[in-house]
Amino acid sequence: MTLRLTNTAKTYPDGTKALLPSELTVEKGEIVSLLGPSGCGKTTLLRIIAGLETPDAGSKILFDDDDVTSLPVEKRKVGMVFQSYALFPNMSVRANIGYGLKMQKLPKPEIEKRVTEVLEICQLQPYAARAISALSGGQRQRVALARAIAPRPRMLLLDEPLSALDANLRESLRDELAVLLREFHITAIFVTHDQDEAMAIADRVAVMSHGHVVQSGTPEELYRNPNSEFVAGFVGNAMRLDGRSEGEKLHLDGGVLDLPADGTGQVVFVRAEDVQIDPDGPLSGKIETVTFLGTHYRLGISGIVSNVLTSTHVGLSAPKVGDSVKVSIKPDALMLLPEGTEAE
Repeated sequence: MTLRLTNTAKTYPDGTKALLPSELTVEKGEIVSLLGPSGCGKTTLLRIIAGLETPDAGSKILFDDDDVTSLPVEKRKVGMVFQSYALFPNMSVRANIGYGLKMQKLPKPEIEKRVTEVLEICQLQPYAARAISALSGGQRQRVALARAIAPRPRMLLLDEPLSALDANLRESLRDELAVLLREFHITAIFVTHDQDEAMAIADRVAVMSHGHVVQSGTPEELYRNPNSEFVAGFVGNAMRLDGRSEGEKLHLDGGVLDLPADGTGQVVFVRAEDVQIDPDGPLSGKIETVTFLGTHYRLGISGIVSNVLTSTHVGLSAPKVGDSVKVSIKPDALMLLPEGTEAE
């Protein structure tokens, strides 16, 4: 199913504009993440798609060619997974998954067939007879997904699906969720404030700020070609290099960098993995912090810009705090963006 939102907005009675007029298209079978900080409007947008919030006059929501803007939630045929999962704790896994089908008054053989089908897809067969209270957080997540998908909804909506899990589980279940969503072959939209989660799971990410979508694209497009200072900083934690641009040169406190193009009127950003310790580098700084993270070291370097510059350093050893270092950054690793493109 294809989703199209046109001029979709939400203003609350007290005048609060939770969502500014927004456009969004989600293709059939596509997995799209609404990514942004708290209060940016992403959950409001998801609730409007679900039919849990009424949008402002002039908004338009199409499921394929069906205008569902005024359709109540129970008639939209969307599956929903919330942060809390909202499962029945003392009911078995099988009974939880079949509950929605029972409410639809489907024949018992059809219910059994569909429940068995999603138990297999979600690899829950060994737990079918267990009570929800006897399951781990990861297993509960799979039950919530199975229950949402069993009625064969037109679309699956997920609100921060991993936020209820502890940090140790999140990474493995993030990958598992990406696989499961693709096995369902269903259009899916999920809300998250976690950029790693969005990049790992989604085919396309819509970055939101202050009530509207500021950029939409594949994870690679957003990471490599952000259209604003806000997106550069929010997706991949790019750092701003404050300096003086003269043509294709950027003058910093710690030296001069070559730019990939004329930097006049532009601000320059770089990511930590592109800041390299290099004995022949044109920049000079001092190591302020060294953090060992297993696969790499995170170095904090002062003296190059007014703030501490972060470098991702791969190797068996790292410089020591207080060491003077030379640093290089390749011109094609620098991102030039128009000034004044912070979050609007």
